[in-house]
Amino acid sequence: MRDLLVAFIVFGSLPFILKRPFWGIVLMAGLGYMNPHRLCYGFMLTMPVVMIVALVTLIGMLVSKEAKRMVWSREIVVLVIFIVWMGITTTQAFNSNEAGLQYEKVIKIQILTFMTLLLLTSREKVNLLVWAIVFSLGFYGVKGGIFTIAKGGVHRVQGPEGTFIAGNNELALAMVMTIPLMYYLYLHEKHKWLKPGLMVGMILTAISAFGTQSRGALVALILTGIMFWLKSRNKIRTAAMVAFAGLAGMSIMPEEWYARMHTIETYDQDQSAQGRINSWWTAVHIATDRIFGGGFETWIPSVFQRYAPDPTNVRDVHSIYFEVLGEHGWPGLIIFLSLLALTWMTCNSTMRYAKNQPELLWAKDLAAMIQVSMVAYMSAGAFLGLAYFDYLYHLIAIVVVVHYMVVVEPSRSVGSNAAAQAVAKPDVRMGAVP
Repeated sequence: MRDLLVAFIVFGSLPFILKRPFWGIVLMAGLGYMNPHRLCYGFMLTMPVVMIVALVTLIGMLVSKEAKRMVWSREIVVLVIFIVWMGITTTQAFNSNEAGLQYEKVIKIQILTFMTLLLLTSREKVNLLVWAIVFSLGFYGVKGGIFTIAKGGVHRVQGPEGTFIAGNNELALAMVMTIPLMYYLYLHEKHKWLKPGLMVGMILTAISAFGTQSRGALVALILTGIMFWLKSRNKIRTAAMVAFAGLAGMSIMPEEWYARMHTIETYDQDQSAQGRINSWWTAVHIATDRIFGGGFETWIPSVFQRYAPDPTNVRDVHSIYFEVLGEHGWPGLIIFLSLLALTWMTCNSTMRYAKNQPELLWAKDLAAMIQVSMVAYMSAGAFLGLAYFDYLYHLIAIVVVVHYMVVVEPSRSVGSNAAAQAVAKPDVRMGAVP
């Protein structure tokens, strides 16, 4: 039954996507984050649904008359440089076969990012994309929150197998990143009957993050909660909501959860933490020795034998920062951090421009909440290898498009109008020829 339902949604949408390819972007976001086909048991389980929808969307982009626009902002230029640099490092990779396969996956993610950029041309489309992300990941947040409450936090909340968010840590990061987007929709949703659902969804998603039993999630929840409060308009309401969600989550969790969280303080005695630190030093040594780094999927025994402080402790790097450093060298890390910093600065620019303009309040709130999502990504990501997670690049695309719509495009229109008026205005100075 699940297979038939997912097949009906996917294949039934294809004719509409040919006419309106942006619906393909929305559907791909839903399939990419929710992965409903991975919850099936039959023929849809291994069906390449995202690829199918992507191909139909590409065809639709070529044949339809739907509005398209490419925004070449500084973030997008840096992103292109990052993609090119990753291609160069792939040619120098230690683990060349696996590196090539991983680069292919990254290219596919970035093609979808640029497709999104081309078709994301209005506020309505931005909101639809945000809704797709929130609904898809909110599904696991609500489901996981109910599961955590029902089981008393004894069992870990996990994501669907074979996806970016399969592990408890990865799912926790995605859910914490989604809570601020839920709040943005809560602030600006016109249908009042949806607001209580969004509020409940935020609380259950926070509880679900506790239920993952991820130590990185706890750090991200604390830092995100602080940033959430700083960026919110209603400090009292936000403080009450954050406090309630935090207390509710912690009151549910068993003693085992508290014991696991306390190992953050004794990381030097924790085997998992020591393994990560060993991998981080390996990344530093690789990048110091090789300007191109080790290439994708460099975390193999032969590399640890050469660069690791403890060559016998072979583990994945589990950090977005050290992942990029080890795989793409110091230049790669500088490009990656520049991309994050520029996106943050563009959010600030949007917020400054939209300040005191009621009609642009939505853009100010969205930019602020994306910054909160970025804090979740950058804090939880310090302990996870999700540098190429498409969620980040979707947020970058949204930031770039919103800034263009509310700051760049209006400024250009004003400049064009002023120039036109100057040309049309007659020169009445003394001695001027009429």
